[in-house]
Amino acid sequence: MIYIELKIPKPANQDKSDLLIAEMADHGFESFVEKTDSILAYIPQKDYAAEILLQIEGLKFFDHKQLTLKVIEDQNWNAVWESNYPPVSIGGRCFIHAPFHNPNPEVEFNILIKPKMAFGTAHHETTAMMVELLLDEAVKDKRVLDMGSGTAVLAILAAMKGAAYIRAIDNDEWAYNNAIENIKLNRIENIDVELGDANILHNKDGFDLILANINKNILLNDMSAYTRVLKSGGEILLSGFYEDDLEDIRYAAKQNGMNFVLNKNCNKWVAAKFVKQ
Repeated sequence: MIYIELKIPKPANQDKSDLLIAEMADHGFESFVEKTDSILAYIPQKDYAAEILLQIEGLKFFDHKQLTLKVIEDQNWNAVWESNYPPVSIGGRCFIHAPFHNPNPEVEFNILIKPKMAFGTAHHETTAMMVELLLDEAVKDKRVLDMGSGTAVLAILAAMKGAAYIRAIDNDEWAYNNAIENIKLNRIENIDVELGDANILHNKDGFDLILANINKNILLNDMSAYTRVLKSGGEILLSGFYEDDLEDIRYAAKQNGMNFVLNKNCNKWVAAKFVKQ
């Protein structure tokens, strides 16, 4: 299939990048590659029309000279994915790879993630740090909630570490479907995947550990919902925000009865751990 590649300057704010990608997906763009300073978006040539760019609100902030279009001839897309997404090894313990990579027999956890539109194999700093924190957690026999689960890589790792039950929730239909696919690929049977957000959490839910790699605004908005379903003494791992946002996150957590434990930093991104009083 022949594709049109749209190259866009990458917004400095990750939230804006995520919103722009989501909006383009609603207008027919099927896959995305995030570079350091740009986003590459792909749409089948048969589905493309110049009017589409005028309909995407997030593109109206750019001068048309900043947008580059080119035709991508039919090619081996698996080879393209492979060149853009190498496997990721974290802490010498976890190897996250695609079907076109061989597993690593020298690590504890091999996680298979099938490449899709917003391919997630822990290349982003926030996911990598969440994996690092989760590797150090005592998860065996615990009930785990994964909010904004995406590809379900964190939920799958929790299951591999012996969690009794995992509930994975994401409000994006693509992520929901991809999570189900990845869970099956890894032969995991104790993860329930749901389409939704914090509004579907209930007081009757009780979790020992919550994982939430989303963004600052959602974390602040949903903090009380998380703490309601977290058991006393339970822990929560948060990421998706910058160093400058940590104090706001810590304050909101404290207001909801959670004590700060530690944080990790990488390229101005942060992952933090809290425990419920």
